[in-house]
Amino acid sequence: MSEKHDILEETQSIISPEEGMGPRFLRNVFVGIFLILIVVFPKIFINTQIYFKSREISTLSHEHDSLLEENRLIKAKVELMKYKSQVSDTLF
Repeated sequence: MSEKHDILEETQSIISPEEGMGPRFLRNVFVGIFLILIVVFPKIFINTQIYFKSREISTLSHEHDSLLEENRLIKAKVELMKYKSQVSDTLF
C-alpha cells in the first residue's frame, strides 16, 4: 500500500499542479481580453457605420428614382398643355 502512495505522491505534481489561478494568470487573462476588444471593437464599429450609410444611400436612391419618374410625368403634362395651347391658338 505504501508503494501506491509513493507513486501517487510522485505523480501528483504532474497530474494536477497546485499553481491554480494566481494573480499573474488572471492578469494575463484580462490583458488578453483587452487586446481582443481593441482589435474587434473597431471592426464592429466600422461594420455598423457601413450598414447605416448603405441604408441611407438606398433610401436616397429610391427617392431619386421616384423624383425622376415624377419629373418625366410633369414634362409629359407640360408638353400636352403646350400642344393643346398651340392647337387651340390655331383654331381661333
